[in-house]
Amino acid sequence: MEAVNSSSSISELDDISRLLDRPRLNIERKRSFDERSFSEMGIFEPVNSPGDRSRCETPASSSSRNSFEPHPMLAEAWDALRRSLVYFRGQPVGTIAAYDHASEEVLNYDQVFVRDFVPSALAFLMNGEPDIVKNFLLKTIQIQGREKKIDRFKLGEGAMPASFKILHDPIKKTDTVIADFGESAIGRVAPVDSGFWWIILLRAYTKSTGDTSLADTSECQKGMRLILSLCLSEGFDTFPTLLCADGCSMVDRRMGVYGYPIEIQALFFMALRSAMSMLKHDTEGKEFMERIVKRLHALSFHMRSYFWLDFQQLNDIYRYKTEEYSHTAVNKFNVIPDSIPEWVFDFMPLRGGYFIGNVSPARMDFRWFALGNCVAILGSLATPEQSAAIMDLIEERWEELVGEMPVKICHPAIESHEWRIVTGCDPKNTRWSYHNGGSWPVLLWLLTAACIKTGRPQIAKRAIDLTEARLLKDGWPEYYDGRSGRFIGKQARKFQTWSIAGYLVAKMLLEDPSHLGMISLEEDKQIKPVIKRSYSWTC
Repeated sequence: MEAVNSSSSISELDDISRLLDRPRLNIERKRSFDERSFSEMGIFEPVNSPGDRSRCETPASSSSRNSFEPHPMLAEAWDALRRSLVYFRGQPVGTIAAYDHASEEVLNYDQVFVRDFVPSALAFLMNGEPDIVKNFLLKTIQIQGREKKIDRFKLGEGAMPASFKILHDPIKKTDTVIADFGESAIGRVAPVDSGFWWIILLRAYTKSTGDTSLADTSECQKGMRLILSLCLSEGFDTFPTLLCADGCSMVDRRMGVYGYPIEIQALFFMALRSAMSMLKHDTEGKEFMERIVKRLHALSFHMRSYFWLDFQQLNDIYRYKTEEYSHTAVNKFNVIPDSIPEWVFDFMPLRGGYFIGNVSPARMDFRWFALGNCVAILGSLATPEQSAAIMDLIEERWEELVGEMPVKICHPAIESHEWRIVTGCDPKNTRWSYHNGGSWPVLLWLLTAACIKTGRPQIAKRAIDLTEARLLKDGWPEYYDGRSGRFIGKQARKFQTWSIAGYLVAKMLLEDPSHLGMISLEEDKQIKPVIKRSYSWTC
């Protein structure tokens, strides 16, 4: 790939993007970041070939290409990330969840988690080191083929593991893979998100390397079809969204996200679109493509219509009539207006909006969840207007959603009697801690990617500056506690790998926004958008 100089046009970047991916879908390519805003900030300079464009292990390699001095955290972060590598028969296959020697209890933090490895994988891909990602993708798809049982019940063939561990026998000189499909997890819940992250990561590998041979292998094709068979299977559902149990994703403890959580729906949508670009056009592949297209149309309409909340929609829900029995009902889920929590009226600005946490019969979870909304932007589940509104909300409610340490996993925290009922008195998910309103540095990469895609790099720069002020000094904690994220989490592990990798990915995305192509999908014009609302007031 030839060097991209500062005069490169957006069409040239588009040509490069097309070379890195097979043209399976007729998706319109368009500018996904604002080059001018980067230039004005003095942080954007196009870089050289993918083999050396992100090699920031040492200040020398980065400073030779950029006009700014690399932050000293970068070298420390790369050293920490490499210490977390896990090897199988001499080959790296992943990174452990945390490298905290000070903690007495290891629990499962010494395992390779599928979701946790994603930011590590992206960091290595952006740094021109794809082999570990390829090894991970192949190893996990091999694990998928195993028989999976919890007690006497057999899991679906397409289920992917939550994590796996490598046991080394120095005497026999053998390595053994021990996988966890949820049978050892807290609550014994299988990870619904693992399969989606695997498909998204396979596409990222293909886009980054231009190597389609991995996705074309019979193993990867079969793995994708098995995952799709699980989530596209017919049942009693009347909605296109995916029904899930509590604790089946990053929020892996009881937090009232059972039903149709935004995180799973956004990942589901993005995984379906990613699979469309990689499935072979054979008989089996075409059959799944037809099913995917139908589901995408229904899912996008459902999410954009019923999960979306802005000032106007909130006002409409506030005025809903109930007990409507007809095909023309406005309050289709029979949501009782009195169930709207008081906080949301003050939280919702005139300008801005977001996808709420959950929608099901007579229930709307109005909480903000960062991961689901950021993935909705990256996968283009959110329309361009909705994406802009999400970023407007983050700017308007910075103290609540970002605070002193990016990024709040959800807002607001649940407490008192509601906490006892929803979490079952979970001592780890107390208010403003862990998954109950805690601040997670790993989410920095998702926020940064969403900012770049929507042309708001200054928001990402502000968040990264906050992170750099403390994260290394605090020992790369897993999460932070408190309403503004001021305190290191009471049970947070140090040297949490995805906190380290999330920072690296955010920095490399900001340094070279062309990396965004591996983790972002542009809007599919064939998917009909919802009717746009017009705002008559001024802000």
